[in-house]
Amino acid sequence: MSVKSTRIGAESDRDLIRRCRQGSAGAWRRVLDNYERLVYSIPLRYGLSQHDAADVAQITFTILLQSLDTLPDDSRLGPWLATVTRRHTWRFMERNRRETASEHLEDTRLAQSAVLMGKQDADSIEHWELTEWLDAGLSKMDRRCRELLLALYLEPEQLSYAQVVEKMGMPLGSIGPTRARCLRRLKQILR
Repeated sequence: MSVKSTRIGAESDRDLIRRCRQGSAGAWRRVLDNYERLVYSIPLRYGLSQHDAADVAQITFTILLQSLDTLPDDSRLGPWLATVTRRHTWRFMERNRRETASEHLEDTRLAQSAVLMGKQDADSIEHWELTEWLDAGLSKMDRRCRELLLALYLEPEQLSYAQVVEKMGMPLGSIGPTRARCLRRLKQILR
């Protein structure tokens, strides 16, 4: 019986892959409906946040879309998606481990700057040095990165990811990876 269920699932996946290759939006919606929870649950089980899990899910489905033409016709999407998701979850976790120390330093400096800009004496030397240091770095960045970092760290009121998404016009799943890239760029600029 389990072999029969697997066979039916494989045929269904084969048909979905074929229809997705033909550009069927309905088939793509069905793929998402069938596998979104599986893909999203894997990074959560590894301890990633919901935002990080959404980033991994977005990466996984983007890879599926890019790989449709190269998938074997007998592919079963569930195991294939689970493998891709696990690999990208591990990569995400490793990248987070490597970046944690440097991002923590940058986050601390940005947070200190926000505190200095809003709550401390604007005439202090430390305030002006830090403000000029940040301004110099941010001014050398592209507009999108500069606006994203300002929205995330230097707004007078802390914005939620949803508010940043709305303000920036970016997909929710891209905020985390874009923020990481922008912080890396800022770090390189400020060295």
